[in-house]
Amino acid sequence: MKNRKLGPFQVSEIGLGCMNLSHAYGPPVSFEQAERVLLTALDQGVTFFDTAALYGMSANETLVGKVLKNHRQKFTLASKCGMTGVDVNGDGKLVRVIDGRPETIRQTCEDALKRLQTDVIDLYYLHRWDKQVPIEDSVGALSDLVRQGKIQTIGLSEVSAVTLKKAHAVHPITAVQTEYSLWTRNPEIAVLKACQEIGASFVAFSPVARGFLCNELDVGAFDAKDIRRSMPRFTVENYAANFKLFAPYQQLAHEAGCTASQLALAWLLNQSENIIPIPGTTSVAHLLEDLTASGVVLSLDLMQKLDQLINERTVMGSRYNEQSNLEVDTEVFSHSV
Repeated sequence: MKNRKLGPFQVSEIGLGCMNLSHAYGPPVSFEQAERVLLTALDQGVTFFDTAALYGMSANETLVGKVLKNHRQKFTLASKCGMTGVDVNGDGKLVRVIDGRPETIRQTCEDALKRLQTDVIDLYYLHRWDKQVPIEDSVGALSDLVRQGKIQTIGLSEVSAVTLKKAHAVHPITAVQTEYSLWTRNPEIAVLKACQEIGASFVAFSPVARGFLCNELDVGAFDAKDIRRSMPRFTVENYAANFKLFAPYQQLAHEAGCTASQLALAWLLNQSENIIPIPGTTSVAHLLEDLTASGVVLSLDLMQKLDQLINERTVMGSRYNEQSNLEVDTEVFSHSV
């Protein structure tokens, strides 16, 4: 596995997003299955693991800590604060809450260190900018954690270029993590350029378009807890329209001599040395398939064909529903299909 620069770290050019093991696409897998995925990734040369306090309402951090604690020196560990599960009604049911207040960030970090069974988190992101709190205050709290030695570097997730630069003026930002793939091009509006200007890496989550760029999906059979049920691109009507892109996309994968998911990852890797994709999976077989994308070489002609086939003008539906769109700070395209 080749390496890429992530602030002061050298990490595998494909990392692992650990969320899927505990959260978002249905019931969590068994501990044994999650352990197999995490340890296989480590054995295959993955040195960048990404989790968050939110995932599984803290269960994912606990999982990563338990499985990887004895290998802590072998990888760069990223986690996130600012969006967690809170018992709002006192009934034991945790509700997702965005909270970027300094005192909350400090407490979330303390809890994360215990769950992750580590003394320091290498890269700690603000998961969402709490728009009720100045970004300078939230980043100021994170910079205090750097000075205390509890985290090494600071990241931001789902922010605009303007917000990124405000944050960077308070403390150097090592990485920005936002959804980026052939069918989600929002970072191309301004954030990718802003990252290059300040020397931050760009970490691309959902690089295979939440499974769309892997194979045909049965959107009507999604689990009740699958977050794609609330995403406009996966409604029956929009998915049917979007799936018309998949056959010609598969043909391009065939031309490249790789699978559909490998092509999606290779496209990102070829965009810039500054980009680090973090696909997630619950399957060892799919993990091994994804990691092989590191060796896929794409011609300029094929890159251009991909750009023309799947982009913000050819995909039907917003990436998030109305509520989730309000919660992020990323730029949006002025046009829609």
